[in-house]
Amino acid sequence: MRRPMHDPIPNLPDLPFPRIVVIGAGFAGLKLARILKNKPFQVILLDKNNYHQFQPLFYQVATAGLEPSAISFPLRKIFHNTPNVTFRLAEAKKIDQNQNRVYTNIGFLNYDYLVLAMGADTNYFGQLNIMENSIPMKSVSEALFIRNKIISNYERAINIPDLEERKALMNVVIVGGGPTGVELAGAMAELRNKVFPKDYPQLNFNNMKVVLMEAGGRLLPGMSATSGERAKDYLTKLRVEVMLDTAVEDYDGLHVTVNGNTVVKTQTLLWAAGIKPNGIEGLLENQIFKNGRLLVDRQNKLVGSDNIYALGDLCLQQTDSFPKGHPQVAQVAIQQATNLAKNFILKSKGRSPNPFAYRDLGSMATVGRRLAVVELPFLKFQGIMAWLTWLFVHLMAIVGVKNRIFIFLDWAWNYLSFDPSLRLLIRPTYVKPKDREKLVETSKK
Repeated sequence: MRRPMHDPIPNLPDLPFPRIVVIGAGFAGLKLARILKNKPFQVILLDKNNYHQFQPLFYQVATAGLEPSAISFPLRKIFHNTPNVTFRLAEAKKIDQNQNRVYTNIGFLNYDYLVLAMGADTNYFGQLNIMENSIPMKSVSEALFIRNKIISNYERAINIPDLEERKALMNVVIVGGGPTGVELAGAMAELRNKVFPKDYPQLNFNNMKVVLMEAGGRLLPGMSATSGERAKDYLTKLRVEVMLDTAVEDYDGLHVTVNGNTVVKTQTLLWAAGIKPNGIEGLLENQIFKNGRLLVDRQNKLVGSDNIYALGDLCLQQTDSFPKGHPQVAQVAIQQATNLAKNFILKSKGRSPNPFAYRDLGSMATVGRRLAVVELPFLKFQGIMAWLTWLFVHLMAIVGVKNRIFIFLDWAWNYLSFDPSLRLLIRPTYVKPKDREKLVETSKK
């Protein structure tokens, strides 16, 4: 039975340290909690999942390159033998800034400091049809859903005699020309070009379109124009139809509409066109910017508050170098969390906190096998060396040695064989209570 929201969360340790409640175990929340391990603070980490998700590799789960467990890591395992860090599987509902209290679906808890690190979710820009009919990719479960849907479509297509209906099942449209969209389009094209024809020899994959649509004038808008052009060249060689200056107006589950006309038919539209911050009840109007991001000072403290902080995609920290806020990327979240953790430690010693200063470590995106673009602060390069750099950086960023080994082995096998082995159609099966009783009776006989 679920506990009422207005009851206290039971079985929380009572430690003689300031209590820091962290909402969200993404890059920022997890980094903060890990730095504060075995420090004189009581850290309570809340998340609606009991695992950390490595978002940059979601697309590889969606395209059968990696298994979900390879990019997920149990939070409780990270904090073994760490008595000052407590994890609770909970969904934060609202905060009471006057009482220093967080209400969740399992009860409430009080805090001395609150850190909001809930990240961002998919932004559909108010287009309800697209929200209802397209597929986002902001979680492991959504990536796995994409994998299941694509494989299911081909299993259906092979049994359909009508050519146009088969094409709609086989076509894949990706909306959004950022790193996620580019990487997803490249991976889908490689499956179409090299893998699926072996699985489904009866289907003509020349009829399958992989289309990447971007509302802006170039791909990878967060990187240089050179990288965007090179990514487009790579995708074109993979036979991806790249459509720039193309804003999708509507999608009804079959017809993709641009400028009032249907430009392609597909039953699979993957939406990677934007993000919006996750909100929570209890914030004041003057603490929220018009795009939903939370206004913070140079120490990531929420404006109008003495003990609430916001990190990563959720916050907007305006500086001379970043008047519109920092880019919503993992490195910003990690660096902000590191700075805040150090400031908590400085404060416990009676010293002044340090302002946050973002250090741009570079950007990168992979387009396909041996194809990538990399921009470091001192160097830009593309091709196979960029691809190897991308592999190394992402491998080292994964939490857990075992996960790194599994991913390395998967990547090595996929490179040598060009035949990822995770094309499994795994769907949940629900057994009705009456049927369950019959199964139990049958098993007793």
